[in-house]
Amino acid sequence: MKELAGRVAVVTGAADGIGRAIAGRCAEAGMRLVLADVDRGRLEVSRAELERAGAEVLGCPTDVSRAAEVEALAVATYARFGACHLLVNNAGVALGKPVWEATLADWEWVLGVNLYGVIHGVRAFVPRMLEAGEPGHVVNTASIAGLISPPGLGPYNVSKHGVVTLSESLHGDLAVRGAPIGVSVLCPAWVRTRIAESERHRPKAERTDASRVDGVAAKVGAAVEEAVEAGIAPAEVARAVLDAVASGRFYILTHPHTKKAVQIRAEDILDGRPPTILPF
Repeated sequence: MKELAGRVAVVTGAADGIGRAIAGRCAEAGMRLVLADVDRGRLEVSRAELERAGAEVLGCPTDVSRAAEVEALAVATYARFGACHLLVNNAGVALGKPVWEATLADWEWVLGVNLYGVIHGVRAFVPRMLEAGEPGHVVNTASIAGLISPPGLGPYNVSKHGVVTLSESLHGDLAVRGAPIGVSVLCPAWVRTRIAESERHRPKAERTDASRVDGVAAKVGAAVEEAVEAGIAPAEVARAVLDAVASGRFYILTHPHTKKAVQIRAEDILDGRPPTILPF
């Protein structure tokens, strides 16, 4: 989808981080914006900033884990702008625990936002986009953890692998029908966002008790925080996303060195080896 000016972009997780950067890039391209996020305060700040910069913006507080709220987001989008040309299913959370220690609530939270959030976005918007018959594009945010499986991030890995195969399936389903809608899956490594603070959005009773985290998990958590702090800027990711939309590229790997990790995983599978434990 090469022509963006005047078209409509819907971005979830748009109040901060990668989503906010993508929204800003879309605004620079002359798109009209619908911003969705569970954080009402930061969402309003982002909406106001983009509006002051000259963009036409609708802000919609949305919990993407809830199908009804994503459907309401679609209804609001079409009521205001009459279309969605670029859908960016970006909202995401992270949790660092060994698989056996993740509670049922942990699994439901991570999969609810990261995987079901994308499922709900596709189900709410793609039928409407198909009915309109206009060129469009869907970007689903996964992670390099959707292509490899780092230790200590089991629920997160599962959710992001799900987003990758969902995106591949969506691409195939649209392609065999000759639909004018492209698909991309975003698989970044470390980016300077607040992903390590994801649990701020959970009820206090469900948050991880740091006093109960074992030594290995604590080291993993510290490594993640350090890697995030040293990561690339969200603006770099946003630039790669808009370039992929314009060129029709499916896989968006923002960190070139991660391709080697993907290759090692593929070789593990083909050679029948146990998974290689790759460094962060």
